[in-house]
Amino acid sequence: MSAEAKLAELGITLPAPPQPGGNYLTHRRSGNMLILAGVISFSSSGEEWTGQVGDTRDLDDGYAAAKVCALNVLATIRDITGSLDSVEQFLYVGGYVSAIPAYGKSPSVINGASDLFEAVFGEAGRHARAAVSVAGLPRNATVEIQVNVELKSTFQKNSPE
Repeated sequence: MSAEAKLAELGITLPAPPQPGGNYLTHRRSGNMLILAGVISFSSSGEEWTGQVGDTRDLDDGYAAAKVCALNVLATIRDITGSLDSVEQFLYVGGYVSAIPAYGKSPSVINGASDLFEAVFGEAGRHARAAVSVAGLPRNATVEIQVNVELKSTFQKNSPE
């Protein structure tokens, strides 16, 4: 099943893709590699996850915040390529969790993103990953993720390289 069909089957509607919050690009392409800028746990629909896990947020909140980040990533990929079906595979996810000192469950938080990518893309959604706790993120976001994907060799739409 295609990624677009799976997204529809899951009843997921993507938000508008996030815009850069500073002097950077949303992505850079090199051949079939698509490197996406980090996205935080805010969506165009007004959903905002702020605060630190272990303080004002719990593990379930962090998981939901990571899922919002993943939806932002998918919206960005679709905006760049025209279709999620242009993705060959996810390569890497860097996950950052705003958390209290010594918080050891960052991998469980970032599973919110990883689980969604696998649900939509199947085996092609599985990826290498880092999941770390940090003292703070832009705009007091709970989670930020950065993703690298490989596009199918048939992908032709122009994007910055």
